[in-house]
Amino acid sequence: MKLRSYLERYRGKQILVLGLGVSNRPLVRLLLENGLDVIACDRTPREKLDEEVLDLERQGAKLRLGDDYLSNLSADVVFRTPGMLPTMPEIQALIRQGAEITSEMEVFFEVCPCTILAVTGSDGKTTTTTLIAEMLKAAGKRVFLGGNIGTPLLPRSDEMELGDIAVVELSSFQLMDMERSPCIAVVTNLAPNHLDHHTDMDEYVTAKKQIFLHQCPADVLVLNHDNAITDGFAPEAVGVVRLFSRQEFLKRGVCLQDGVIYRDGQELLRQSDILLPGIHNVENYMAAICAVEGLVPDDCIRKVARSFGGVEHRIELVRVRDGVTYYNDSIASSPSRTIAGLRSFGQKVILIAGGYDKQIPYDVLGPEICVHVKTLVLTGATAPKIRAATEQAEKDAQEAPKILEIDDFYEAVRTAAREAEPGDIVLFSPASASFDRFKNFDVRGKEFKKTVMQL
Repeated sequence: MKLRSYLERYRGKQILVLGLGVSNRPLVRLLLENGLDVIACDRTPREKLDEEVLDLERQGAKLRLGDDYLSNLSADVVFRTPGMLPTMPEIQALIRQGAEITSEMEVFFEVCPCTILAVTGSDGKTTTTTLIAEMLKAAGKRVFLGGNIGTPLLPRSDEMELGDIAVVELSSFQLMDMERSPCIAVVTNLAPNHLDHHTDMDEYVTAKKQIFLHQCPADVLVLNHDNAITDGFAPEAVGVVRLFSRQEFLKRGVCLQDGVIYRDGQELLRQSDILLPGIHNVENYMAAICAVEGLVPDDCIRKVARSFGGVEHRIELVRVRDGVTYYNDSIASSPSRTIAGLRSFGQKVILIAGGYDKQIPYDVLGPEICVHVKTLVLTGATAPKIRAATEQAEKDAQEAPKILEIDDFYEAVRTAAREAEPGDIVLFSPASASFDRFKNFDVRGKEFKKTVMQL
């Protein structure tokens, strides 16, 4: 198998795996199963390790743990976790020593035997990636779905065959030092995000470009024509460009006009056929339709639109209690994502927002809150920023929302419930990351749902 042959090049070399998160644990196991020498490094102290990591140690991994886990490292090969940028001083020091820097995703692109279709962007990545996979499966294709969506694909590459399709979600962190691009690349949109990790917006945009800069002329790049940054990528494209738009009619490409989605000027799907709420999900569908052109029959696209109920934590219906409907949009870690959620509903909502501060601006969120929110319940580190943006926008607004700041997350959820009346919608859409209180957005969303179910 190609993977086993590839890993042979590492035999007799010292391998460092930086970070023991979701994507790297199967990687460590894979390396150990192939008889390779692995040092696994993670900030977590030994007393807080879970059983899965301890089992890796029993299988032969040497662990470096605690606050100084990146000190005085040396290696021949370094697998970095996506959250550790290649610009980190410790990684730069390893490069100067002559170490090869790679990642689970970089190696997957090297050894994958089948077509790779990849999606990136600031918002809509997971839903678009999932829609593409659902459409391909509806057409009878054998699909492997993974990447930043939560499932490492490298350990499964030996299962893949030439006619299969790997559908991959890619973050800017995964893309930064990638030297390969997929056969079909999708960029949903771009807006300020992750500026707490990236040096600036230019570095963030440059990272995203790696999804297409290494393509071949026969490859495909799908771009959002309505987004100035992504539309500006078209002149740099190596392969064929396919555009989608909800603002302009496109003779070539996919667009929305008067409630109808057209492809190359021909009616394909009515907006009302799409089960998922919100215009942003219409954009996600148009991106997916561009990506699967020539691979999926039209009736399969329509079938998915009428049956696909969405992805967990993405405007997910939690329950209806005493006439109040609760939605979980924990994935919304940026203002643009929350704005899309607010615009999904035809009435003013009770919004719960706030969380970890990624050092991104919130000024664009204030006016949207004034238009779409009746009561704003704020919690977490970004609460003051969101409040300030809302109060600034109130000066020009006809009607201002009621604003409540609740320090405790769980009490904030209960407060929103007390504020609600029959017919109201309570939307948890934080516009912020989760790390001030929770390990990730998945844990945060599950805690929100649990609290709502306990009301």
